[in-house]
Amino acid sequence: MGSAVTEGFKAAAQFLYGHHIFDTRFLPYGSQLIPLAAILALLGQQAETAGARAKITRWYWSGVFGELYGGTTETRFARDLPDMLAWVTGPDADLPRTVVEAQFAASRLQSLRTRGSAAYKGIYALLLKEGPLDWATGTDMSDENYFDNAVDIHHIFPKAWCEKQGIPAALYNSIANKTPLTARTNRLIGGRAPSAYLRSLSKTAQTPPEQVDRAVATHLIPTPDLHADDFHTAMRHREQALLDLISAAMGKDIQNDS
Repeated sequence: MGSAVTEGFKAAAQFLYGHHIFDTRFLPYGSQLIPLAAILALLGQQAETAGARAKITRWYWSGVFGELYGGTTETRFARDLPDMLAWVTGPDADLPRTVVEAQFAASRLQSLRTRGSAAYKGIYALLLKEGPLDWATGTDMSDENYFDNAVDIHHIFPKAWCEKQGIPAALYNSIANKTPLTARTNRLIGGRAPSAYLRSLSKTAQTPPEQVDRAVATHLIPTPDLHADDFHTAMRHREQALLDLISAAMGKDIQNDS
């Protein structure tokens, strides 16, 4: 029994790493790790097929973005385990209740401002999985460079610039205005307007502006809006890109209540 539990948690750790959750600071729910490990342990090799992985992944992100593992979880755990085993092993099984019940509203993006929220951490992981490039070096930050270059989440429109423009903290601290960046690139950005720091990054990296723009675009950020220093349009476009990511992860449409 002890060996099966150990193998289950090893499999869960590998699952999380595969979904670019590298750091305990960005683990959405510690409580969801327990059913994840149990599901993987009980399924064993049956969890290794592409179809099984897709179902387990959908269940996992449904729990994260539905924010269903934040309170008392014993009942949900007790339901998820048999639901998932049946769904993975039986082609005609019903969808797990966690997948059915999970909902994410578009307006929720605006209130995700700190990594105290599971959904905030989930979006960060989804962004890393997109393979974002560092804006200064053009290197992929989603795996080995994550730790080597101190990747963390930082503002796109810098806090100091936003405050000078009178943009409320509730808006500029939203997850839509944040993205994974290396510590070095964040220092180069400073508190300047996006149009200014994009020019500076091109000079520092000794690379054409178009190449910097391509790196920025890998973060699902509309570069024309940055060059125009248009905060509100940029946020509207970025929010839609993030909602598309979440919708794909959950396998369902997002509630449009914004």
